[in-house]
Amino acid sequence: MISLKKIVKAQTAIAPYIQTTSLVRVDYLSELTQMNVFLKLENMQYTGSFKLRGAMNKIAQLTPEEKAKGVVAASAGNHAQGVARSAKIFGVKATIVMPTVTPIIKVKATRDYGAEVILYGDNYDEACKKAKEICEERGAVFVHPFNDEAVICGQGTIGLEIMTQLRNIDAVVVPVGGGGLISGVAKAVKSLNPNVSVIGVEAANAPCVKESMEAGRILTVCCTPTIAEGIAVACPGDITFGLIQEYVDDIVAVEEDEIASAILSLLEKQKIVAEGSGATPVAALLNHKLDYLKGKNVVCIISGGNIDINMVETIINSGLLKDGRRFNLQVKLKHKAGELQKLLSLISKVGGNILTIEQTRYVNQLDLTEQFVYLVIEAYDEDHKERILSELRNHNYAV
Repeated sequence: MISLKKIVKAQTAIAPYIQTTSLVRVDYLSELTQMNVFLKLENMQYTGSFKLRGAMNKIAQLTPEEKAKGVVAASAGNHAQGVARSAKIFGVKATIVMPTVTPIIKVKATRDYGAEVILYGDNYDEACKKAKEICEERGAVFVHPFNDEAVICGQGTIGLEIMTQLRNIDAVVVPVGGGGLISGVAKAVKSLNPNVSVIGVEAANAPCVKESMEAGRILTVCCTPTIAEGIAVACPGDITFGLIQEYVDDIVAVEEDEIASAILSLLEKQKIVAEGSGATPVAALLNHKLDYLKGKNVVCIISGGNIDINMVETIINSGLLKDGRRFNLQVKLKHKAGELQKLLSLISKVGGNILTIEQTRYVNQLDLTEQFVYLVIEAYDEDHKERILSELRNHNYAV
C-alpha cells in the first residue's frame, strides 16, 4: 500500500543521491495561456530524467542478500540510465536489456554508469521478456519501470518538492505512460492538499491510460510511433492504474505536431531542452486542451531532456516550416545570364534569407531554354513569407 509516509521515507532515502530540481515561472507561457505557468525541471536531474528517483528508491530498499544477486531491468532509455546509476552508487551489479534498435548514444550512456548491457529483441516487450528470464536464472531483482511500489514512491518525491516550492498550487500537469510518475505525484500532492487538480497528458499515439480510464478497466492499446517514446506504453500497470483512478482528475492527449511545437517553443523561448514525453504538458497548455485552468497556478513537470540530437534538428526544421519561418520554393527561369541574379535580388529586397539553392536543367518538363531553381528560404513569420511570394508573383514568377 502506497502512503504519504512511504513517499516521505523515500525522499529521505534518495536525498543524498539526487538533485532537488528547480521550479521556475515562465512568463511567455503564462501570457500565451492566461495561466500562471511553472515548470518543474526534471530534465535537469542527474541522468536527465525523473526515472533516477524511482530506481534509486527501489535499489536503496534491497536487502544485502538481494543486492549481492544484482538487479536487472529492461529499457531503451531513461529507466536504463536511472537503474545503472543507482546500482553503481550502491555497489550493485546491474544488467540492462535493451532492444537492438536502441540508439548507440543511449547504450553508451548506460554502459558508462557501469552496467552490463545486453542488446536483445526488436522492441521493449521482447527485451523485457529476456530480462525476466535473466532474473530467474540469476535470482536477481527485476526493477520495473513503473508498476512497483518503491519506484512509484520514488517518483512521488517530485510531488513533495513541488508542494514545498510553491504555495497556492491549483493544478499539476504530468506526462503519462505506464503511470509511475503521475500515480506517485498524485498520491503525494492529494495527500497534502486534496484541492489541487492532477492532470495527465498522453501522446495520442499511445493513449493507454486515457482509454483505460474511459473504459473503467485496464486496456492494452495499439501504439503507433511517437516522438514521445518515453511514454509509449501499451498498457498501464495494475498498481499505477488503481492510483490514477483514485487520485487523477483528468487525462488528455496531444498529437505529434503539438509535441514537436512544444519542444521547439521550450528550446527557443526558454532555452529548455525537453524530450518528447517531457514536453507533453506544455503541448497540452499551448493547444488549449486545458483552458479551464485559465487564471490558475499551474505546474508542468518537464520529466526529461534526453532527446536525440538528430531528432532536435528534425523538430526544429519541422516547426520552422509549420510557422512559415522556413519554406521551399521551386521557380522556373529562362536559361540565360542574369536571370538567377534577378530572382535572388527580389528575394533579398524583401528580406528573405536564402539557406540553400539548387539549379538544374535536367528535368523532363523543361524546354531547352528553361531551368529550374530550388530554394529554401528563411522568413520572419507567415506574413513575411507571403510578402516574399507576393513580390515574386508581382514580377511574373509562377510560385
